Amino acid sequence: MRAAFWAESLKARRSRLPWITVLAFTVLVAFGGLVMFILQDLGRARALGLLGTKAALVGGVADWPAFFALLAQAVAVGGFVIFGLVVVWCFGREFGQNTAKDLLALPASRTGIVAAKFTVATAWSMLLALYAFLLGLPVGALVGLTGWSIPGALGGLGTLLATAALTLLLTTPLALAASAGRGYLAGFAALLVATFLAQVLALLGYGDYFPWSVPALTTGLAGTGHPPPGPPGYLLVVLTGAAGAVATGVWWHRADHDR
Repeated sequence: MRAAFWAESLKARRSRLPWITVLAFTVLVAFGGLVMFILQDLGRARALGLLGTKAALVGGVADWPAFFALLAQAVAVGGFVIFGLVVVWCFGREFGQNTAKDLLALPASRTGIVAAKFTVATAWSMLLALYAFLLGLPVGALVGLTGWSIPGALGGLGTLLATAALTLLLTTPLALAASAGRGYLAGFAALLVATFLAQVLALLGYGDYFPWSVPALTTGLAGTGHPPPGPPGYLLVVLTGAAGAVATGVWWHRADHDR
């Protein structure tokens, strides 16, 4: 496990994808700061139209609690796409570069290899969520948001990290898709389908019963008229994450790798 984790970490460090994901989260935080800046002048928000509509998702208030809520919403929606890309890359690259059989020829168990990939993807994704919070602090200060408090900031951090953890759990089936599909394409297809269905079913009112909709609903993205998901919704997320991880491990353990 230690050798496999070292190898997966080395692959990630030498790839350009970590910098791309950091850039993506930078854009998310910058957009959140822009929304807060616009909300400080309602006339300007109305003039921009689209931004005014998006800003209403956080209640139309330019303060720190609203900014932290917006960051959590960005992690729930945009984070799933970015975390999904990380997981698909970790599991699909071996087949895209035809190195899967070489990897499995090494003196490391298949279970250890899968566990190392999930560990790297988890650490990578949670660091991105923490980066979004830390970057949001100077952005919010630069905009001049009101309502700052240490307890509020810690609560915002807890909500953001909890949202990131829920979102990350839902990426394990993407690892199975990338593995069983032997490449990036199947993983990306599963990512697009899950994202699309999460939006549609949430709009139809069935988001509580579709695990990929639960993180966004938890952050209040559906508005104040929609209550947060109950325990069954969170249980679905946990079961989906566990099932995806176990199924991926079983597939790697039993599959016939011929290339």
